[in-house]
Amino acid sequence: MITLTEKAAEKVRTLQQQEGKPGYALRLRVVGGGCSGYSYSMDFESGAVEGDLTFDDQGVKIVVDPKSLPMVDNCQVDWVDGLTGAGFTIQNPNAKGSCGCGHSFTV
Repeated sequence: MITLTEKAAEKVRTLQQQEGKPGYALRLRVVGGGCSGYSYSMDFESGAVEGDLTFDDQGVKIVVDPKSLPMVDNCQVDWVDGLTGAGFTIQNPNAKGSCGCGHSFTV
């Protein structure tokens, strides 16, 4: 299961409107790269494709491919807006380590 904080869900809905993609799903996936080995990718897609797992949290549809799911299962996506910048952060209980910038991780 993937969950969103209230701030993250609100930001996703705002971005959907700004990009002209209301009702699109938020795709969360893991890609190779980053200084720790893996990094997160998030995009909007019109819907799930065969094999995807679909979650719904706070009115936001979230899709994850089967290869990424073991690495992001039980994650929580948050939106942080602070003095050093703004962006999505992912609290990942599956990560064994992460880089200093927090954008890549190891499992």
